[in-house]
Amino acid sequence: MTASATQDDRTFVIVGASLAGAKAAETLREEGFAGRVVLVGEEPEPPYERPPLSKGYLLGSDERSTAFVHDRPWYDKQGIELRTGVRAESLDPGAHSVTLDTGERLAYDKLLLTTGSVIRRLQVPGADLEGVHYLRRIEHSDALRGVLVEGARVVVVGAGWIGLEVAAAARTHGAAVTLVEIDALPLRRVLGDEVAQVFADLHTERGVDLRLGTGVREIVGEGGRVASVTLDDGSSVPADAVVVGVGITPAVELAQAAGLAVDDGVLVDAALRTSDPDVYAAGDVANADNPLLHRRVRVEHWSNALNGGPAAARSMLGQDVGYDRVPYFFTDQYDLGMEYTGHAEPGGYDQVVFRGDVPGREFIAFWLADGRVLAGMNVNIWDVAEDIERIVRSGARIDPARLADPAVPLSDL
Repeated sequence: MTASATQDDRTFVIVGASLAGAKAAETLREEGFAGRVVLVGEEPEPPYERPPLSKGYLLGSDERSTAFVHDRPWYDKQGIELRTGVRAESLDPGAHSVTLDTGERLAYDKLLLTTGSVIRRLQVPGADLEGVHYLRRIEHSDALRGVLVEGARVVVVGAGWIGLEVAAAARTHGAAVTLVEIDALPLRRVLGDEVAQVFADLHTERGVDLRLGTGVREIVGEGGRVASVTLDDGSSVPADAVVVGVGITPAVELAQAAGLAVDDGVLVDAALRTSDPDVYAAGDVANADNPLLHRRVRVEHWSNALNGGPAAARSMLGQDVGYDRVPYFFTDQYDLGMEYTGHAEPGGYDQVVFRGDVPGREFIAFWLADGRVLAGMNVNIWDVAEDIERIVRSGARIDPARLADPAVPLSDL
Protein backbone atom coordinates (compact mmCIF):
# COMPACT_ATOMS: atom_id res chain seq x y z
CA MET A 1 0.00 0.00 0.00
CA THR A 2 2.61 2.54 1.07
CA ALA A 3 5.11 1.62 -1.63
CA SER A 4 2.87 2.83 -4.43
CA ALA A 5 1.58 5.90 -2.66
CA THR A 6 2.72 9.36 -3.65
CA GLN A 7 2.78 12.35 -1.36
CA ASP A 8 -0.49 13.74 -2.69
CA ASP A 9 -2.54 10.58 -2.29
CA ARG A 10 -1.23 9.35 1.06
CA THR A 11 -3.35 9.47 4.20
CA PHE A 12 -1.80 10.20 7.60
CA VAL A 13 -4.06 9.51 10.58
CA ILE A 14 -3.36 10.94 14.05
CA VAL A 15 -5.23 9.26 16.90
CA GLY A 16 -5.39 11.65 19.85
CA ALA A 17 -6.50 15.26 19.35
CA SER A 18 -4.04 16.44 21.98
CA LEU A 19 -1.30 19.07 21.98
CA ALA A 20 1.08 16.49 20.49
CA GLY A 21 -1.48 15.49 17.88
CA ALA A 22 -2.31 19.07 16.90
CA LYS A 23 1.38 20.06 16.64
CA ALA A 24 2.06 16.97 14.53
CA ALA A 25 -0.74 17.89 12.12
CA GLU A 26 0.50 21.48 11.99
CA THR A 27 4.04 20.30 11.27
CA LEU A 28 2.93 17.99 8.45
CA ARG A 29 1.45 20.98 6.64
CA GLU A 30 4.43 23.23 7.45
CA GLU A 31 6.75 20.60 5.98
CA GLY A 32 4.75 20.58 2.75
CA PHE A 33 2.76 17.37 3.12
CA ALA A 34 -0.15 17.70 0.69
CA GLY A 35 -1.91 14.43 1.44
CA ARG A 36 -4.90 13.76 3.64
CA VAL A 37 -4.50 14.45 7.37
CA VAL A 38 -7.13 13.13 9.79
CA LEU A 39 -6.95 14.08 13.48
CA VAL A 40 -9.22 11.99 15.71
CA GLY A 41 -10.06 12.83 19.33
CA GLU A 42 -12.60 11.46 21.79
CA GLU A 43 -13.10 14.79 23.56
CA PRO A 44 -15.67 17.21 22.09
CA GLU A 45 -13.26 20.15 22.26
CA PRO A 46 -10.54 20.89 19.71
CA PRO A 47 -6.97 20.19 20.91
CA TYR A 48 -5.84 22.20 23.91
CA GLU A 49 -2.86 22.54 26.23
CA ARG A 50 -3.23 21.10 29.72
CA PRO A 51 -1.05 23.41 31.90
CA PRO A 52 -3.70 26.19 32.03
CA LEU A 53 -6.20 23.71 33.50
CA SER A 54 -4.32 23.70 36.82
CA LYS A 55 -2.62 27.07 36.46
CA GLY A 56 -3.89 30.26 34.79
CA TYR A 57 -7.40 29.15 33.83
CA LEU A 58 -8.08 27.49 37.19
CA LEU A 59 -6.76 30.59 38.97
CA GLY A 60 -9.04 32.79 36.89
CA SER A 61 -6.18 34.83 35.43
CA ASP A 62 -6.48 33.37 31.91
CA GLU A 63 -9.45 33.04 29.59
CA ARG A 64 -10.62 29.56 28.59
CA SER A 65 -9.79 30.24 24.96
CA THR A 66 -6.08 30.62 25.73
CA ALA A 67 -5.81 26.87 26.36
CA PHE A 68 -6.64 25.89 22.78
CA VAL A 69 -3.83 25.18 20.34
CA HIS A 70 -5.88 26.60 17.43
CA ASP A 71 -9.51 27.49 16.89
CA ARG A 72 -11.66 25.18 14.77
CA PRO A 73 -11.52 27.30 11.57
CA TRP A 74 -7.71 26.93 11.55
CA TYR A 75 -8.00 23.18 10.97
CA ASP A 76 -10.38 23.75 8.06
CA LYS A 77 -8.03 26.30 6.50
CA GLN A 78 -5.14 23.84 6.78
CA GLY A 79 -7.14 21.04 5.22
CA ILE A 80 -6.93 18.97 8.41
CA GLU A 81 -9.95 16.77 9.08
CA LEU A 82 -10.58 17.28 12.79
CA ARG A 83 -12.90 14.59 14.16
CA THR A 84 -13.81 15.44 17.77
CA GLY A 85 -16.08 13.42 20.02
CA VAL A 86 -14.99 10.27 18.17
CA ARG A 87 -13.09 7.36 19.68
CA ALA A 88 -10.74 4.99 17.86
CA GLU A 89 -12.04 1.55 18.73
CA SER A 90 -9.46 -0.68 17.10
CA LEU A 91 -6.22 -0.54 15.14
CA ASP A 92 -5.17 -3.10 12.54
CA PRO A 93 -1.54 -2.46 11.54
CA GLY A 94 -1.57 -5.34 9.06
CA ALA A 95 -4.48 -3.86 7.15
CA HIS A 96 -3.26 -0.26 7.72
CA SER A 97 -6.64 0.75 9.13
CA VAL A 98 -8.23 2.14 12.25
CA THR A 99 -11.91 1.71 13.09
CA LEU A 100 -13.82 4.48 14.87
CA ASP A 101 -16.74 4.11 17.25
CA THR A 102 -18.95 5.57 14.51
CA GLY A 103 -18.28 2.42 12.50
CA GLU A 104 -16.11 4.26 10.00
CA ARG A 105 -12.93 2.52 8.93
CA LEU A 106 -10.03 4.83 8.10
CA ALA A 107 -7.26 3.49 5.90
CA TYR A 108 -3.86 5.03 6.51
CA ASP A 109 -0.36 5.05 5.09
CA LYS A 110 1.19 6.32 8.33
CA LEU A 111 -0.45 6.56 11.75
CA LEU A 112 0.57 8.50 14.85
CA LEU A 113 -0.63 7.66 18.36
CA THR A 114 -0.91 10.71 20.63
CA THR A 115 -3.49 9.20 22.97
CA GLY A 116 -1.86 10.66 26.09
CA SER A 117 -2.73 9.38 29.54
CA VAL A 118 -5.72 8.54 31.68
CA ILE A 119 -6.20 9.45 35.33
CA ARG A 120 -5.76 6.92 38.09
CA ARG A 121 -8.98 6.56 40.05
CA LEU A 122 -9.10 6.47 43.82
CA GLN A 123 -10.20 2.98 44.85
CA VAL A 124 -11.89 3.56 48.21
CA PRO A 125 -15.50 3.47 49.45
CA GLY A 126 -17.29 6.70 48.54
CA ALA A 127 -15.04 7.54 45.62
CA ASP A 128 -18.10 7.80 43.36
CA LEU A 129 -19.92 10.36 45.50
CA GLU A 130 -20.96 13.70 44.06
CA GLY A 131 -18.28 16.25 44.89
CA VAL A 132 -15.30 14.00 44.07
CA HIS A 133 -13.30 15.64 41.30
CA TYR A 134 -10.35 14.84 39.07
CA LEU A 135 -8.35 17.18 36.86
CA ARG A 136 -7.28 16.01 33.44
CA ARG A 137 -9.70 17.53 30.93
CA ILE A 138 -10.90 21.04 30.35
CA GLU A 139 -14.40 20.23 31.61
CA HIS A 140 -12.80 19.11 34.89
CA SER A 141 -11.23 22.55 35.24
CA ASP A 142 -14.58 24.14 34.34
CA ALA A 143 -16.21 22.23 37.20
CA LEU A 144 -13.47 23.02 39.71
CA ARG A 145 -13.72 26.75 39.05
CA GLY A 146 -17.15 26.61 40.65
CA VAL A 147 -15.91 24.55 43.60
CA LEU A 148 -12.66 26.21 44.67
CA VAL A 149 -14.32 29.24 46.21
CA GLU A 150 -13.98 31.26 49.36
CA GLY A 151 -15.00 29.33 52.44
CA ALA A 152 -15.19 25.95 50.73
CA ARG A 153 -13.60 23.02 52.56
CA VAL A 154 -11.47 21.20 49.99
CA VAL A 155 -9.53 17.99 50.50
CA VAL A 156 -6.82 17.36 47.91
CA VAL A 157 -5.64 13.75 47.69
CA GLY A 158 -2.12 13.42 46.32
CA ALA A 159 0.70 15.97 46.62
CA GLY A 160 2.15 15.67 43.15
CA TRP A 161 2.31 18.56 40.71
CA ILE A 162 -1.43 18.58 39.99
CA GLY A 163 -2.37 18.26 43.67
CA LEU A 164 -0.07 21.10 44.69
CA GLU A 165 -1.26 23.39 41.90
CA VAL A 166 -4.91 22.70 42.78
CA ALA A 167 -4.17 23.34 46.45
CA ALA A 168 -2.52 26.64 45.54
CA ALA A 169 -5.45 27.68 43.36
CA ALA A 170 -7.93 26.73 46.08
CA ARG A 171 -6.08 28.73 48.74
CA THR A 172 -5.76 31.68 46.35
CA HIS A 173 -9.55 31.62 45.96
CA GLY A 174 -10.00 31.54 49.75
CA ALA A 175 -10.88 27.88 50.27
CA ALA A 176 -9.75 25.91 53.31
CA VAL A 177 -7.44 23.17 52.04
CA THR A 178 -6.33 19.87 53.53
CA LEU A 179 -3.68 18.11 51.46
CA VAL A 180 -3.33 14.35 51.97
CA GLU A 181 -0.16 12.58 50.84
CA ILE A 182 0.84 9.01 51.62
CA ASP A 183 4.56 9.84 51.35
CA ALA A 184 6.59 11.73 53.94
CA LEU A 185 6.80 14.91 51.82
CA PRO A 186 5.14 16.37 48.73
CA LEU A 187 7.02 15.44 45.54
CA ARG A 188 9.59 13.43 47.49
CA ARG A 189 9.70 10.70 44.84
CA VAL A 190 10.32 13.33 42.16
CA LEU A 191 12.63 15.84 43.85
CA GLY A 192 14.09 14.00 46.84
CA ASP A 193 13.98 15.07 50.48
CA GLU A 194 16.23 18.09 50.04
CA VAL A 195 14.03 19.96 47.56
CA ALA A 196 10.64 18.49 48.47
CA GLN A 197 10.81 20.25 51.82
CA VAL A 198 10.69 23.59 49.98
CA PHE A 199 7.22 22.76 48.67
CA ALA A 200 6.03 21.43 52.02
CA ASP A 201 7.05 24.69 53.68
CA LEU A 202 5.52 26.77 50.90
CA HIS A 203 2.07 25.25 51.35
CA THR A 204 2.19 25.16 55.15
CA GLU A 205 3.02 28.86 55.21
CA ARG A 206 0.01 29.53 52.97
CA GLY A 207 -2.34 27.82 55.40
CA VAL A 208 -2.65 24.38 53.83
CA ASP A 209 -3.21 21.60 56.37
CA LEU A 210 -0.66 19.00 55.30
CA ARG A 211 -1.51 15.42 56.29
CA LEU A 212 1.60 13.46 55.36
CA GLY A 213 2.33 9.77 55.71
CA THR A 214 -1.32 8.79 55.48
CA GLY A 215 -3.82 7.92 52.77
CA VAL A 216 -7.58 7.93 52.35
CA ARG A 217 -9.59 5.08 53.90
CA GLU A 218 -13.05 6.27 52.92
CA ILE A 219 -14.95 9.23 51.54
CA VAL A 220 -18.09 9.71 53.61
CA GLY A 221 -21.23 11.18 52.10
CA GLU A 222 -24.55 12.65 53.15
CA GLY A 223 -27.42 12.53 50.69
CA GLY A 224 -25.12 11.29 47.93
CA ARG A 225 -22.63 14.15 48.36
CA VAL A 226 -19.21 14.35 49.93
CA ALA A 227 -19.30 15.31 53.61
CA SER A 228 -15.95 14.20 55.01
CA VAL A 229 -12.85 12.13 54.35
CA THR A 230 -11.62 9.41 56.71
CA LEU A 231 -7.86 8.96 56.61
CA ASP A 232 -5.82 5.81 57.22
CA ASP A 233 -4.71 7.22 60.57
CA GLY A 234 -8.36 7.27 61.68
CA SER A 235 -8.81 11.04 61.56
CA SER A 236 -11.79 12.62 59.81
CA VAL A 237 -11.59 15.77 57.69
CA PRO A 238 -14.77 17.73 56.81
CA ALA A 239 -15.09 18.30 53.08
CA ASP A 240 -17.36 20.07 50.63
CA ALA A 241 -15.25 18.76 47.75
CA VAL A 242 -12.47 16.25 47.19
CA VAL A 243 -9.94 16.65 44.38
CA VAL A 244 -7.99 13.50 43.54
CA GLY A 245 -4.56 13.76 41.96
CA VAL A 246 -2.93 10.34 42.39
CA GLY A 247 -1.27 10.10 39.01
CA ILE A 248 -1.90 9.08 35.44
CA THR A 249 -1.19 6.03 33.31
CA PRO A 250 -0.40 5.97 29.58
CA ALA A 251 -3.39 5.25 27.34
CA VAL A 252 -1.97 2.16 25.65
CA GLU A 253 -5.12 0.07 25.21
CA LEU A 254 -5.43 0.68 21.47
CA ALA A 255 -1.74 -0.05 20.85
CA GLN A 256 -1.71 -3.11 23.08
CA ALA A 257 -4.79 -4.65 21.43
CA ALA A 258 -3.12 -4.06 18.05
CA GLY A 259 -0.07 -6.08 19.10
CA LEU A 260 2.37 -3.18 19.32
CA ALA A 261 5.21 -3.43 21.85
CA VAL A 262 4.10 -1.85 25.13
CA ASP A 263 5.91 -1.42 28.45
CA ASP A 264 4.99 1.61 30.56
CA GLY A 265 3.81 3.28 27.38
CA VAL A 266 4.12 2.45 23.71
CA LEU A 267 7.74 1.54 23.00
CA VAL A 268 9.29 3.73 20.30
CA ASP A 269 12.80 4.21 18.98
CA ALA A 270 14.64 7.53 18.72
CA ALA A 271 12.67 8.31 15.55
CA LEU A 272 9.43 7.74 17.52
CA ARG A 273 8.58 4.62 15.48
CA THR A 274 6.74 1.82 17.25
CA SER A 275 7.36 -1.89 16.65
CA ASP A 276 5.33 -1.43 13.45
CA PRO A 277 7.26 0.68 10.89
CA ASP A 278 4.18 2.65 9.81
CA VAL A 279 2.91 3.47 13.30
CA TYR A 280 4.48 6.19 15.48
CA ALA A 281 3.80 7.50 18.97
CA ALA A 282 4.53 10.77 20.76
CA GLY A 283 3.69 12.60 23.97
CA ASP A 284 2.67 11.01 27.27
CA VAL A 285 1.96 7.63 25.71
CA ALA A 286 5.42 7.16 24.16
CA ASN A 287 8.21 5.39 26.03
CA ALA A 288 11.05 6.61 23.86
CA ASP A 289 14.66 5.60 23.41
CA ASN A 290 16.42 8.90 24.19
CA PRO A 291 19.90 9.14 22.55
CA LEU A 292 21.03 11.82 25.01
CA LEU A 293 20.04 9.93 28.15
CA HIS A 294 21.09 6.54 26.71
CA ARG A 295 17.94 4.95 28.03
CA ARG A 296 14.21 4.79 27.58
CA VAL A 297 12.14 7.51 29.19
CA ARG A 298 8.46 8.36 29.21
CA VAL A 299 7.83 12.04 29.90
CA GLU A 300 4.37 13.25 30.95
CA HIS A 301 4.95 16.97 30.59
CA TRP A 302 3.80 19.73 28.25
CA SER A 303 7.12 20.29 26.52
CA ASN A 304 7.36 16.66 25.47
CA ALA A 305 4.00 16.93 23.71
CA LEU A 306 4.93 20.30 22.22
CA ASN A 307 8.19 18.98 20.75
CA GLY A 308 7.42 15.30 20.33
CA GLY A 309 4.45 15.81 18.01
CA PRO A 310 6.49 17.77 15.42
CA ALA A 311 9.40 15.30 15.69
CA ALA A 312 7.05 12.38 14.98
CA ALA A 313 5.54 14.24 12.02
CA ARG A 314 8.97 14.76 10.46
CA SER A 315 9.82 11.14 11.06
CA MET A 316 6.58 10.08 9.33
CA LEU A 317 7.71 12.15 6.34
CA GLY A 318 10.93 10.19 6.15
CA GLN A 319 13.21 12.80 7.66
CA ASP A 320 16.13 11.68 9.83
CA VAL A 321 14.90 12.20 13.40
CA GLY A 322 16.73 11.46 16.64
CA TYR A 323 14.45 12.75 19.38
CA ASP A 324 16.85 13.71 22.15
CA ARG A 325 15.07 16.58 23.89
CA VAL A 326 16.09 17.29 27.46
CA PRO A 327 12.93 16.82 29.58
CA TYR A 328 11.50 20.11 30.83
CA PHE A 329 8.54 21.11 32.98
CA PHE A 330 7.41 24.07 35.03
CA THR A 331 5.04 24.96 37.82
CA ASP A 332 3.50 28.09 39.34
CA GLN A 333 2.27 27.96 42.94
CA TYR A 334 1.45 31.16 44.82
CA ASP A 335 4.51 33.39 44.33
CA LEU A 336 6.79 30.46 43.47
CA GLY A 337 7.61 29.82 39.85
CA MET A 338 10.03 27.15 38.79
CA GLU A 339 11.45 25.36 35.77
CA TYR A 340 12.99 21.88 35.86
CA THR A 341 15.36 20.79 33.11
CA GLY A 342 16.79 17.29 32.86
CA HIS A 343 16.01 13.89 34.29
CA ALA A 344 17.08 12.67 37.73
CA GLU A 345 15.37 9.51 38.93
CA PRO A 346 14.98 8.60 42.61
CA GLY A 347 18.14 6.79 43.61
CA GLY A 348 19.80 7.82 40.36
CA TYR A 349 21.81 10.73 41.79
CA ASP A 350 24.33 11.00 44.60
CA GLN A 351 24.33 14.72 45.40
CA VAL A 352 22.12 17.82 45.32
CA VAL A 353 23.90 21.17 45.05
CA PHE A 354 22.14 24.46 45.81
CA ARG A 355 23.02 27.89 44.43
CA GLY A 356 21.29 30.92 45.91
CA ASP A 357 18.80 31.58 48.69
CA VAL A 358 16.84 28.41 49.48
CA PRO A 359 14.86 29.80 52.47
CA GLY A 360 13.98 32.86 50.37
CA ARG A 361 12.97 30.60 47.48
CA GLU A 362 15.32 32.16 44.95
CA PHE A 363 17.74 29.41 44.07
CA ILE A 364 18.86 26.76 41.62
CA ALA A 365 19.16 23.10 42.62
CA PHE A 366 21.34 20.68 40.68
CA TRP A 367 21.10 16.89 40.85
CA LEU A 368 24.46 15.19 40.21
CA ALA A 369 25.72 11.68 39.66
CA ASP A 370 29.45 11.06 39.55
CA GLY A 371 30.05 14.81 39.20
CA ARG A 372 27.79 15.17 36.16
CA VAL A 373 24.63 17.31 36.27
CA LEU A 374 21.54 15.22 35.53
CA ALA A 375 19.00 17.99 36.11
CA GLY A 376 18.63 21.53 37.35
CA MET A 377 15.65 23.38 38.82
CA ASN A 378 15.52 27.17 38.90
CA VAL A 379 13.12 28.65 41.46
CA ASN A 380 12.16 32.32 40.99
CA ILE A 381 15.35 32.82 38.97
CA TRP A 382 14.71 33.31 35.28
CA ASP A 383 16.43 33.12 31.90
CA VAL A 384 18.72 30.29 33.00
CA ALA A 385 16.90 27.21 31.68
CA GLU A 386 18.89 27.22 28.44
CA ASP A 387 22.17 27.38 30.37
CA ILE A 388 21.03 24.49 32.55
CA GLU A 389 20.09 22.49 29.47
CA ARG A 390 23.56 23.05 27.99
CA ILE A 391 25.15 21.87 31.24
CA VAL A 392 22.99 18.72 31.23
CA ARG A 393 23.73 18.05 27.56
CA SER A 394 27.46 18.48 28.03
CA GLY A 395 27.73 15.52 30.38
CA ALA A 396 30.83 17.19 31.81
CA ARG A 397 32.06 16.68 35.35
CA ILE A 398 31.71 19.98 37.18
CA ASP A 399 33.20 21.04 40.49
CA PRO A 400 30.24 21.27 42.91
CA ALA A 401 31.78 24.35 44.50
CA ARG A 402 31.57 26.19 41.17
CA LEU A 403 27.98 25.04 40.70
CA ALA A 404 27.09 26.44 44.10
CA ASP A 405 28.85 29.79 43.61
CA PRO A 406 26.52 32.51 42.26
CA ALA A 407 29.60 34.49 41.22
CA VAL A 408 30.39 31.86 38.58
CA PRO A 409 28.15 32.45 35.55
CA LEU A 410 26.23 29.35 34.49
CA SER A 411 27.42 29.95 30.96
CA ASP A 412 31.01 29.40 32.15
CA LEU A 413 30.14 25.90 33.37
